[in-house]
Amino acid sequence: MANTLLPVPVLAGEGQPALRIGYIEFPPFEYQNERGEPAGHYIELTRKVVQEAGYEAEFIYLPVSRVYLYLKNGTLDLWPGLSGIPSLEGEVLESWANVYPAQLRAWYLETSEPLTHFQQLEGKTVIVISGYTYGGLLSWLKGSGHIQVTEAPNNRAAIEMLKLKRGDYVLDYRQPVEEILTEPADSGIRSSEVRSRYAAWLYSMASPSAALLREELDDAYLRLVNRGEVAPVQEFSAGFVIPGFPEEYHP
Repeated sequence: MANTLLPVPVLAGEGQPALRIGYIEFPPFEYQNERGEPAGHYIELTRKVVQEAGYEAEFIYLPVSRVYLYLKNGTLDLWPGLSGIPSLEGEVLESWANVYPAQLRAWYLETSEPLTHFQQLEGKTVIVISGYTYGGLLSWLKGSGHIQVTEAPNNRAAIEMLKLKRGDYVLDYRQPVEEILTEPADSGIRSSEVRSRYAAWLYSMASPSAALLREELDDAYLRLVNRGEVAPVQEFSAGFVIPGFPEEYHP
C-alpha cells in the first residue's frame, strides 16, 4: 500500500493540516484506479470540500473492515461512507450534509419473482459482493441459518453468476449495477428496492476535534453549494426499508 498510516495529523507541503481519509473499493463512488490513485465521484467531492475547509486530503486505500477499525481507534480522521452503520454507532459522527441517496436493491432474473418482503430470501441463495458489509447486514445473512450466501469478486461477476443461476438474488447498490448493465444479455435483469440510506462523511470520535471538523467541512460544503460548485444538500428522511427487513438494521 502506497500510503503510510500516521499516528498523528501531519502538515502538508504548504503548511495545511492533512486529514487521513479512508476509502474503499466502491465504484463509481470511490475506488483505486489502475495507477493506484484514489478515484471516483465521492473522492473528488471529498477532496474539493476538504480543500475548501483549509485542509489537505491524504487518502488511504483499505478494506472496509479496516476502515471501521481505524475509525474506532482514531488512525483515520474520516471516511466518505454511508449513514447508519450499526457497528460504528457511538464511534463516529455523521455529517449533517447528505450528499446523495444510496439505494440497496435485490437484482434478479425477469423469470423470477420480485422481492417484496425480506422473508422471501429464506431458502434462497443470495449473491453478495466480496468486501461489502451492507451496513452489517452481511453478518445477519450469514448467521440466519435459512439463507445461503455466496460471494462474487465484483459487480459484473455477480450479475454473471445470477445469469448462470448460481444464485437467486444479487444484493448490490443501484448506481454501480446500472452502470454495468450494458450488454444485450443484461436486458433480463430486474431489481427490487431493499433499503435506502445516505452518503455521509463519518468522523472518528476517537479524535477530540471530531465535532469541530464536522462543522468545518459541513460549512465548506455549504459554501460550495452557494457558489454553485456542488449539488445542493439532500433533504434527510428515514428512507425506504423493505417489509421484513431485520429490525436491528433499520435506519
